[in-house]
Amino acid sequence: MRQPEREAVDTTRPPSSSSIGRNPYFILEPGYQAVFEGVEARETVVNVITVLNRTRRVGGVETRIVEERETHDGELVEVSRNYFAICTETHSVFYFGEDVDLYEGGVIVADTGSWLAGSGGARAGLIMPGIILLGSRYAQEVAPGVAMDQAEIVGMNETVVTPAGTFEKCVKTAETTTLEPNALEFKFYAVGIGLIQDDTLRLVRYGVVR
Repeated sequence: MRQPEREAVDTTRPPSSSSIGRNPYFILEPGYQAVFEGVEARETVVNVITVLNRTRRVGGVETRIVEERETHDGELVEVSRNYFAICTETHSVFYFGEDVDLYEGGVIVADTGSWLAGSGGARAGLIMPGIILLGSRYAQEVAPGVAMDQAEIVGMNETVVTPAGTFEKCVKTAETTTLEPNALEFKFYAVGIGLIQDDTLRLVRYGVVR
C-alpha cells in the first residue's frame, strides 16, 4: 500500500529550471493531453497522459505533475503522477520521480515503481534532451532497485503512422533497464507533439483539454 509522501532532498537538478515549457519533443504545458491505444496480451490498453495544472516541489525544485491513467479492457489498472522540470538554458527535460498507484477491482493494491529523486539514493534523470544527437545515451530514471531506465536515440528521420495521423522526421528511442536485462522498448516522438508511439500503443488523439 502507498506510504506517506516524503519530501525529497539533495537531488541532482538542472542549473536553472521551470515547471512549464516545452522542447521540440516534450510538452510541459498545463492542459496538454495525449491518448494512446493498443492491444497487449489480447487486452485493449488505453493510456491517457495529461499535463496537470499542478506542481510539486521535489528536493527544492518545482516540478510539473503529469498524470498517466491506464486501463485494460476498460478497467483502471494504474494511475501515476510523474514529476518533470525543464532546463531554461538547454531545454532538456528532467525526470524527478513518480508516485504510482496500481489497481485491482477499483481498489489500490500496490505502489510498485514509485520513487523520488533525493530519496533512497535516487537522482533526477534526463527524460528528453534539448539537443537531439543520433546515438546519444542517457539515464532516464536513477532509482536503485526501483527504476533504472536508460534510453538511446536510434533514429531521427522515422515515419510513423498512427490513428491520429502520419508523422515524419520522428525521433526513435530504444529504452532498456538494468533491472530487466532482456527488456527492450521503442518509443517515437514527433516535433511539436511529443510522444506518438510507446511500444504497441499508438497516438489516437492529442491537444489541449480544459
